[in-house]
Amino acid sequence: MQETTFVMTPKQTIREAFVEASSFLSACGVTEPQRSAQLLLEHVLGLAGAAYYMALPEPFPGERREAWERAVSRRGAGEPAQYIIGMQEFYGIPFEVTPAVLIPRPETELLVEAVLKQAERLWPEGAARSGAPGGPDASGEGASGKGGALRKLECADIGTGSGAIAVTLALHAPRWHVRASDISAGALRVAARNAAANGAQIDFLEGNLLEPFAGGGLDILVSNPPYIPAADIAGLQREVRDHEPRTALDGGTDGLAPYRLMMEQLPLLQAPPRLIAFELGQGQARDVAALLRAAGHWDEIIVVPDLAGIERHVIGISNTPR
Repeated sequence: MQETTFVMTPKQTIREAFVEASSFLSACGVTEPQRSAQLLLEHVLGLAGAAYYMALPEPFPGERREAWERAVSRRGAGEPAQYIIGMQEFYGIPFEVTPAVLIPRPETELLVEAVLKQAERLWPEGAARSGAPGGPDASGEGASGKGGALRKLECADIGTGSGAIAVTLALHAPRWHVRASDISAGALRVAARNAAANGAQIDFLEGNLLEPFAGGGLDILVSNPPYIPAADIAGLQREVRDHEPRTALDGGTDGLAPYRLMMEQLPLLQAPPRLIAFELGQGQARDVAALLRAAGHWDEIIVVPDLAGIERHVIGISNTPR
């Protein structure tokens, strides 16, 4: 088995250190070893973009050698680079990530885009009329003569993790009232730090799926819940299986338990949300769409593929104001 303790060859350039680490990580079975080496090198040296590439011919700074060896060794042992550097970019926004939260994935950016697009179609004014979930806007802003005051849309991110979805929606739709829930107190602490760091106004609630929203109204519900079938977790890449939180992965026997439970919890709300959007695993789109159809609250059920063509998101839309 490949030794996972990395020892750097002395007196190298930064480029040579990158090549050496890439080779070591490849021998350790790390996926995308060159990408991992670059992420770690940028982090250890405090460089990014053009500054990183301009520094490649320079001697590797000796005072950073120990930190470099430690970072590469951790990655060689299977720890995700994002946890080592403590950050992952999502939708162009930096997010702190720790082992308490799932690392945000690029495909989830498409879920955010779909929610923003469909919300604009349902609420072209960026807000809803008084009388729908959440009640009238107490400030009375937005009165237009078309039925009363406008109020902020009520949006909930269920199982927020790092807060990537909630923070991104709050920043791109500032007229929305965004709330986010998670069953993990540790995840909520990370999400709250990310909201504060990015200037996003979000209310965080601890609890299981829709339970924290009982008695309230939602216009928009978005969720990227755990969807890996329990028996499949042992076969995941070691980076995921051994390091990312199991509570953010385990979707029960067939991976669909969170979706079923959210459908069962809908009566906790004043009314079903007009827009509901889920991320899901490969091969689950038909079953999740069927759950939404059986609930009977949405006129349109849309399946959105990711960039690899996998049916990754299911969206329910009600064209009738509530």
